[in-house]
Amino acid sequence: MSVIPQGSELARKEVILIVDDTPANVTLLTGLLKDKYRTIVATNGLRALEIIRTGPRPDLILLDVVMPGLDGYQTCERLKSDPETTDIPVIFLTSRDEVDDEEVGFNLGAVDYIAKPIAPLIVLARISTHLALSRVRGLLKDQNQYLEHLVEERTRELMQTQDAILIAMASLAETRDNETGNHIRRTQHYVAQLAMALQSHERFSDFLTNDVVTLLYKTAALHDIGKVGVPDSILLKPGKLTPEEFEVMKQHTIYGRDAILAVEANLGSSTRFLSMAREIAYSHQEKWDGSGYPQGLSGDNIPIAGRLMAVADVYDALISVRHYKRAYSHTETIEVMKKGRGSHFDPDILDAFLGIEDEFRVIAERFCDESDTMLNL
Repeated sequence: MSVIPQGSELARKEVILIVDDTPANVTLLTGLLKDKYRTIVATNGLRALEIIRTGPRPDLILLDVVMPGLDGYQTCERLKSDPETTDIPVIFLTSRDEVDDEEVGFNLGAVDYIAKPIAPLIVLARISTHLALSRVRGLLKDQNQYLEHLVEERTRELMQTQDAILIAMASLAETRDNETGNHIRRTQHYVAQLAMALQSHERFSDFLTNDVVTLLYKTAALHDIGKVGVPDSILLKPGKLTPEEFEVMKQHTIYGRDAILAVEANLGSSTRFLSMAREIAYSHQEKWDGSGYPQGLSGDNIPIAGRLMAVADVYDALISVRHYKRAYSHTETIEVMKKGRGSHFDPDILDAFLGIEDEFRVIAERFCDESDTMLNL
């Protein structure tokens, strides 16, 4: 796609606005410029601003400094303070030749300063130069906008691809256990709602920015990715696991961490997305009192992402039918989870959950499995 204006745009006569209250100067300048440019005249600053507002928009302004009413400096200041006119090049024309006068003009945003009486060749050369520079700036602006559009479009495509791959990877674990159904979607929404409920909490506000909440929502889908490494005989066992089998089941947190570490190794670096996904996969089975696994972490040593995921995961496990258990009602689930406050769950996170328990119920109903694996919500 070309960002360069076509011939019709380049072929038009560029518009020069002459702002001067001296008729002789106006006559001289219009005569000098008429063959190459379209000229418009204003005899004072207010009239110049009115012309610019109503059109046509000038490509360059020749602005006298000393004028009655609104002088050149004041006119320039207004032009440069307006986003609609700030990029129009202004050349001051003045009989003042003091360095301080020029400094004032340049500080106001003028591109050049031409002393009177004017030399025709100098005026033509300066106008030509600054119009050329203005065209280049316009082309660069258009090109930058186009490139920004391409970057945004490409970023959008990459995010969509990432999300699709994420769900595909998460579904690998889900397909190992066909009773989990919409578990991934539900836990994603649980975690996001819980994180938003804690954004104003003094313990979590610094961490739970809007960007982090979005990351939590996405990476929560990978919390059980490590289950792909657990044998079917254990993962699908229709009864209580033996201590030895449970030790194997506990390895799913390590398998999940290692899978994401392998991705990071192949990339040669990590990302916030991968780092948080790894934290969730590895730490969501830890417990506040240190009795969880795989590391036996306790309290604030457990990553916040893991603590949030623990609440979401346990809630969904309790309300869902599994091959080894019945589904608990929402009310029963709440009572069970209350007993885990300060032992299984971070007390403040559990309290936040209890404050939005109805939202969890709504999410569970919205993404209820078609096979009715969740009952009596």
